Amino acid sequence: MYIEQAYGKKFGIEKYIPIPAVFFILMLLNFLAVKMLDLDVEQILKEEVARKGQNRVFFETLLPLVIFFFVLIAWVKYFHKQSIRSLTTARPKIDWGRIGFAFGLWGFVTAALIVIAYITQPENYELNFNPRQFAILAVLAVIMVPLQTSFEEYLFRGYLMQGIGIATRSRLVPLIVTSVLFGVLHIANPEVGKLGMILLVYYIGTGFFLGIVTLMDEGLELALGFHAANNLITALLITSDWSAFQTPSVLKDLSEPSAGFDILLPVFVVFPILLFIFSKKYKWHGWKEKLTGRIVLNDTESNNLTNHD
Repeated sequence: MYIEQAYGKKFGIEKYIPIPAVFFILMLLNFLAVKMLDLDVEQILKEEVARKGQNRVFFETLLPLVIFFFVLIAWVKYFHKQSIRSLTTARPKIDWGRIGFAFGLWGFVTAALIVIAYITQPENYELNFNPRQFAILAVLAVIMVPLQTSFEEYLFRGYLMQGIGIATRSRLVPLIVTSVLFGVLHIANPEVGKLGMILLVYYIGTGFFLGIVTLMDEGLELALGFHAANNLITALLITSDWSAFQTPSVLKDLSEPSAGFDILLPVFVVFPILLFIFSKKYKWHGWKEKLTGRIVLNDTESNNLTNHD
């Protein structure tokens, strides 16, 4: 099983503290700086883009998370003595077909929704396409976005899901904790500052969706593909003055954003449909046990784990 396989002779709860602690402290300091200094994140982004250019700002925005990705992978391999395969999936090997299917499905849906919005409300968009700048963006995005999104998936749906699951002997506890943490992680995003805290419903809802997918499918592959498609297609096709990704994308959204039904639609309509599609394609069963069941370790493993608690 996906969570249980992280436990072995080298398991230690204390090993799970440093990486998340450093990451969350940095995120907290960033949030507190914005609030306590009353910083205008949107204006700061505009000034940075004017001074450095969109592609450089995009690169600098993603770089810390890309670095964290490699740090996390190295930490798991050398400190936990755990294979990357076991952090990724319960299958004998990583299923790249699953990653590709989720990427293709959500990439198509995301692109289609952007095109429909542009066709039906052209006054809200302007063509932002610059061949040279877009080519540079495409190279940066294809390389860096999957690393950025993979770090978030490996940290939340992988590393913390497994660690918290084994520590609590529960599947439900890590699902709730990682989903809420994932949502709160985005609290400093400029989109939240523009639309308000209601946007956290979307981020936390996305966390629950990806957590459910991971537990039901016994691996990260579908979550990795979905998250990469979501961020990559968005970065390439559309940007705005108030979004986290400032890119020389194909389109620029000129509309004044508002927190409405479109925030709740993905969480309560689109994500359940995707869960249905995934469940039928990959023949999921045992929903209650996989989402709320107890983590059962054999006697030797339980005794060893107790010694680490």
